[in-house]
Amino acid sequence: MKAPLFAHHDGSELYLSTDSPRIKDEVSFRIRVSNDVKLDQAMIRIYHDGEPRIFEMHSVDCDDAQTWWEVSVPILNPSTFYRFLLVKDANYQWLNAAGLFPYEVTSTFDFKLIASPSFPQWINRSVFYQIFPDRFARSKKRKSFPGNFVPRDWDDLPRGKDPTTGVEYFGGDIDGVRQHLDHIMELGANGIYFTPFFPANSTHRYDASSFDEVDPLLGGDKALIALKKRADKFGIAVMGDLTTNHCGQLHPWLAKAKRNRDSVERGFFYWDKTIPHGYVGWWGLASLPKFNFSSDALKRKLYAGKNSIVKKWLRAPYSLSGWRIDVGNMTGRYLTDDFNAEVIAGIREAMDKTNPNAWLVAENADHFPADLNGLGWHGTMNYNGFMRPVWGWLNKDPQVQYGFFGQPTDLPKVTGSQLVAAMSNFNAGIPWRNLVASMLLLDSHDTARFRNVVGKQAARHIAGMGLLLTYPGVPSIFAGDEIGLEGQWGEDARRTMPWKHAEKWDRDFFNEVKKLVRIRMENDALAYGGLRFVHVTDDVVAYLREAHSETVLVVISRDSTEIEIDLSKFGYQVDLTLYGQMQTGSVISRKDAGPTVGIYQLTGK
Repeated sequence: MKAPLFAHHDGSELYLSTDSPRIKDEVSFRIRVSNDVKLDQAMIRIYHDGEPRIFEMHSVDCDDAQTWWEVSVPILNPSTFYRFLLVKDANYQWLNAAGLFPYEVTSTFDFKLIASPSFPQWINRSVFYQIFPDRFARSKKRKSFPGNFVPRDWDDLPRGKDPTTGVEYFGGDIDGVRQHLDHIMELGANGIYFTPFFPANSTHRYDASSFDEVDPLLGGDKALIALKKRADKFGIAVMGDLTTNHCGQLHPWLAKAKRNRDSVERGFFYWDKTIPHGYVGWWGLASLPKFNFSSDALKRKLYAGKNSIVKKWLRAPYSLSGWRIDVGNMTGRYLTDDFNAEVIAGIREAMDKTNPNAWLVAENADHFPADLNGLGWHGTMNYNGFMRPVWGWLNKDPQVQYGFFGQPTDLPKVTGSQLVAAMSNFNAGIPWRNLVASMLLLDSHDTARFRNVVGKQAARHIAGMGLLLTYPGVPSIFAGDEIGLEGQWGEDARRTMPWKHAEKWDRDFFNEVKKLVRIRMENDALAYGGLRFVHVTDDVVAYLREAHSETVLVVISRDSTEIEIDLSKFGYQVDLTLYGQMQTGSVISRKDAGPTVGIYQLTGK
């Protein structure tokens, strides 16, 4: 990587007086400029009612390392695009969210400020734990199950890729989760993200046959209410998973629509006589009939009505803390129809009216960064801007099958510079507050386990956990990752927790993950700080997380290497080593024998 940029701005608290202004509020914008470059002028170019305007900035603070420039400007529109003009010796450069450019650029990667209330603040100090209900833990309650389900012993591995895929039944339930909350608390996580818990014709449950109750196989509504009551006692949030793109083929809406062509429900779906089953399914699947959002009645049922599905589960007695929306990028999109923006806004409005503190995160919004405009989804499951780049950088002798998460290719091998470029490219396309409200993950129920991505090397896995728990966003750990659970592809990764087999737990790894989670939960810089990459080589990535009250440096290597970082260039020295090899003074000097994580609390010189 080239030397760090001489100027920096992001949407964090050091650079904006507020990230959630009201229309006509004045906002102070700040940039940080290295004293290696003496600017003649600095200006902000900001849009007012669609027209760019230029405002002069003034230097307001200076130390041995840097000079701060500032200007206050009124905000006139719900979404404001802006960038900075930096002038020296009759030449100028543009600073936007993608970097510095000594030539003309468009507004595509301008910084973006949203004039709307703050996103939920509690997520800034949250670490989520993703649970696939059938596989985490089962209570002693025994239940009859549908005839198409194939029972498995708890210690069996999922078979996957055969006729039983999707209907293997291990018997996990919500009471089992409640009985193992102590494990989640020991890890340090304070949020649970459940994949769907509605009744369905599969144990994956993305083919809901009802949105009105918790699947009785999982313990029904009573089990969820009991879990929520206990989770609240320990400060653990619980969020659900909703399919707004489709339902299951056993859903009564579809049954009624098929029986009666004049029914209201007929308009909930797309019909096509050329398809054997007569209706459009997600990816052509009869099991997943796709919703048609030209139907106002469907909108009322799902989110707009007083007792809609979105609203019901956010209210007492369930009081979910948010929704993860399945395939949010495809919701409302089919051929020439595109209701996606309308549906996103409608879901957000429904949640804001019911519980403005609920978190709304969509799967695959990272495929459509325009969906992350600050006015709809709070965030995405950050596959493209985090997980995929991290897989590319940290994979080593990967033991995975079926390609690179959606691509029929082997896992790529990328350098540290390519990792940072991929992350920065994604970040530049969305408002900062959408980035920090996005879910970070090393893997999920849809992917291979990260332990397999790194060739079962615990040290590389810790490097990944170091990134996960220090990068901007809301970390999510797939149940079992914390003990080194394996899986070569999505279905194989949906393994049960080996509660009765302590020998299968990587205890040393678990203890290190707990330390990292604790650091994430306790540190202001990791909750509220910005992001500056300050040292990048093929094998090393280092970045600053800077907030008003604290600054942290994260240094992660993937292989044996020597590292030297002069912090005096940034005006810092090490105050405290939070994790990893002890460091002092203004120079980080390490000789790493292999993948290593270092986290350092800094202070000004």
